[in-house]
Amino acid sequence: MALIRHLIDGTETGETARTGAVYDPATGEQQHEVVLGSRADVERAIAAARAALPGWRATSLTKRADVLFRLRHLLTERRDDLAAIVTSEHGKVLSDAAGEIGRGLENVEFASGLINQLKGEFSEQVSTGIDVHSVKQPVGVVACITPFNFPVMVPLWMVASAIACGNTVVLKPSEKDPSASVFLAKLFLEAGLPAGVLNVVHGDKEAVDTLLDSPDVSAVSFVGSTPIARSIYQRASASGKRVQALGGAKNHMVVLEDADIESAADAAVSAAYGSAGERCMAVSVLVAVGDVGDRLVPAIERRLGDLAIGAGTDAASEMGPLITREHRDKVASYVTGAAAEGATVVVDGTTKQFDGDGFFIGVSLVDDVKPGMRVYDDEIFGPVLSVVRVDTFDEAIALVNANQYGNGTAIFTRDGGAARQYEFEVEVGMVGVNVPIPVPVGAYSFGGWKGSLFGDSHIYGPESFHFYTRSKVVTTRWPDPVQSSIQLAFPGNS
Repeated sequence: MALIRHLIDGTETGETARTGAVYDPATGEQQHEVVLGSRADVERAIAAARAALPGWRATSLTKRADVLFRLRHLLTERRDDLAAIVTSEHGKVLSDAAGEIGRGLENVEFASGLINQLKGEFSEQVSTGIDVHSVKQPVGVVACITPFNFPVMVPLWMVASAIACGNTVVLKPSEKDPSASVFLAKLFLEAGLPAGVLNVVHGDKEAVDTLLDSPDVSAVSFVGSTPIARSIYQRASASGKRVQALGGAKNHMVVLEDADIESAADAAVSAAYGSAGERCMAVSVLVAVGDVGDRLVPAIERRLGDLAIGAGTDAASEMGPLITREHRDKVASYVTGAAAEGATVVVDGTTKQFDGDGFFIGVSLVDDVKPGMRVYDDEIFGPVLSVVRVDTFDEAIALVNANQYGNGTAIFTRDGGAARQYEFEVEVGMVGVNVPIPVPVGAYSFGGWKGSLFGDSHIYGPESFHFYTRSKVVTTRWPDPVQSSIQLAFPGNS
C-alpha cells in the first residue's frame, strides 16, 4: 500500500510512527496510508521555509512571475492527472475536479501579475527636500491549512499569492485527501520554485498546533469549519501572528414570486447537490417568499429522481460519494431527525440503496424548516436542501441577516429594485443576483462575514496581497552637509 509522505526542502520524507488511512470514497476501501507529522517533522518544514526565505525574498519580481507562468502551463498540461487524483481521494466527479483546478488557475494567473500588485507609493517634496515612499514586503513564513473539499483550489488560492509576495510556505492539507498537495508542490518545483519555498507536511492536531505555536511562523491562512476557524484565529493571533481563518456557511437562496420557476429550480438543484453539497458556497437553504414555494418545491422534487449518483470516475455520474463513512452517517442524521422537529421530508435520500461499500447517500429535500431546527441551524455539508417559507421580502432579509453565518447568498427575481435592495441590506460577504454560487472571479477576493470569517482579509485576489505583505514607509532627505545643523525640537513641516 502506497505511503504518502511529506515534501520538505524539495525531498519526500517522513517517519512512519503514526499514519492515517486514505480511502477511495466510491468503494470504501483504503487505498493509501499518509504519514501524520510529528512536532519534529513540522519543525523541520518550518526550518526549511525559514532558511529559504532570504533567497526567495531577494528574488526579483520578474523571476517570481516566471515561476507562476510556468506553473500555469504545467497545471494546464497535467490537469487530467490532477483531477484523477482529486476524484480518487475526495470522490467528486471528474468534471467537478477539473472545474476546481480551473478556479485555482484563476488565482495563479492573478498572482502572476505580482509586479503590479506589489507597487508602492511615492510622494515628492512632502517637506523641503524630503520625499516619502512606501514598499510592500513579505511577512515571512506562512502556514496554509487547507480543507478536504477543495484539495487543489484552496491551496492554489493561498500558496500562489503567498509566494508571489516573497514569502515561504508550509502547507498542511487535509489528511483525508493529501496526494493532490504533494502533486502541486512537485509542479511548483518543476516550474522553478527553489526547494524549501513550499513545503508540505501532513498531519492532524499535533501538526496544526505546532504551526500555530511556532515563533518562526508569521501568518496563518485557514479554511474549514467555524469552530475550528475560531479556535485557530484565537490561538494564532494570541501569539502575534497575522491570521485569516475562513469558517463555515449556511447559504440562503431567496426566491421571489416573480422569479422564473424553472430556472430557479435548476439553480437550486445545481447549487445544493453539486459536489454532494460538500462546498462552503453550496446553497443549503431555499427561502421561498409568498406562495412561490407551492410551485418551486414540486419543481425541485421532479428533478431529483433524474440525478445520477455514482463513482466520480463514471462519466455518467453527476454526484459522487461523501468523503468518509462517518460524515455520511452524520449527514443522514439531520434528515432522519427533521420530521421529529416539525419539518416535512419531501425527498429522503437516506433511504436510497447503493451497491458496494462506498460512502454514497441520496439527495434530500426538506420543507417547512424553521430556525431552531438542527437541519437549519447547523452546517450539514452534504446533499440536503432545506426550504424555509416566509410571507414577505423583508422577512427574507431579516432571516438571512439573523443567521450566524454570512458567507454567500443569492436572490432570484426579475425585479431590479428588489435585487438592489437585497444587495444593499443583506449582511453577507458574497451575493449573487440570479447566480446561485457567487464565487468571485480571480480579480476579486473570496470571503464572508460574521461567523464565516475570523480576521480582516479575504482570500485570494487583491486582499491576499494585502494579507501576505507588510507595508513599510521610508522618509528620505539628502541634505547639503554644509547646511546641516542640530535640531532638538520635534520634527515638523516647513
